[in-house]
Amino acid sequence: MRIREILTACINGKRITRDEGLQLSLEADILELGEAAYEVRFQKNQQPFVTYVVDTNPNYSNICTIECSFCAFYKRKGETGAFTLSVEELITSFKHAAERGVTTVLLQGGVHPDLPFEYYLELIERTRKEVPHIVPHFFSPPEILGIAQTSGLSVEEVLQKFWYAGLRTLPGGGAEILSDRVRLKISSKKGSSNDWLMVMRIAHRIGYRTTATMMFGHFEEWEDIINHLEAIRILQDETNGFMAFIPWSFKPSNTPLEKVIPYHATPLKYLRILALARLYLDNVPHIQTSWFSEGKKIGQIGLYFGADDFGGTIFEENVHAAAQYYNKATVDECRRLIREAGFIPAQRNTLYNILSIDK
Repeated sequence: MRIREILTACINGKRITRDEGLQLSLEADILELGEAAYEVRFQKNQQPFVTYVVDTNPNYSNICTIECSFCAFYKRKGETGAFTLSVEELITSFKHAAERGVTTVLLQGGVHPDLPFEYYLELIERTRKEVPHIVPHFFSPPEILGIAQTSGLSVEEVLQKFWYAGLRTLPGGGAEILSDRVRLKISSKKGSSNDWLMVMRIAHRIGYRTTATMMFGHFEEWEDIINHLEAIRILQDETNGFMAFIPWSFKPSNTPLEKVIPYHATPLKYLRILALARLYLDNVPHIQTSWFSEGKKIGQIGLYFGADDFGGTIFEENVHAAAQYYNKATVDECRRLIREAGFIPAQRNTLYNILSIDK
């Protein structure tokens, strides 16, 4: 009965506590959890639309000093296969993407040890000027921290200068699990949970809108997952800067962590986390289901576990590919998958504003 009381409270708009969230994660029937999340999803996003964005996810460099044990993408400087693209090469790539209808470029790289600050500024300014139909969704919090360190600027100074150059949104990568116990095991050089939250807090105060993410399926316990959601919820109460929450599972192939954790998290765990996020994050407007990271069928099922967004088309992606995980979809296929799941596809922009409804 206690589980049903907690789920009913969520449906009635009552905020659940950390202990109640943990109880749901451990004890709730997966279908009852999903049903409650589905109902809450429609309270927050009443139209029967499922949004998607036409985007691409290139990388400006794979050179990285952080060396996360879950990452198959990074290279050390000078290592075979290491690359850094010039601003000109990236602008050319963005122009080609715009010709294909892309409206958002989610750009990330490694935490580079010595790229000049002017490189990042020029990239933002030229994207805004030369590819005006593209919204630059650039640089996760660990990259911002790295840029601050190499430039000698504070995080606030970096973000202010990027704002003046035309950047308005940041991707939520690098959060992994906001539990320092876990971070020490999988990304000891990436900084603390508070470092990630600090970058987001400053960004939100300046005016940036961002996403929040979670990468699970390694050393985390359910208590760590609840702590992660609690940290996001607390910061959102303070700043209201998060547009969406996006969880995905660890992909072990070709990673140093593969020898310890050679398996994928189960689809049931993903769906449980998705539903739990919708119920717990009562102040975050959107939850994204990931056809890309979890598979197209699970992406569709996720729409019945609290998600209202189907993510992007991701014309280019290199990080998961380095872990031998490949999943592609065209714009038409994204629309078809949404329709087949029983919803109306609606194209959105980076800020989750609907651009068109595909009736």
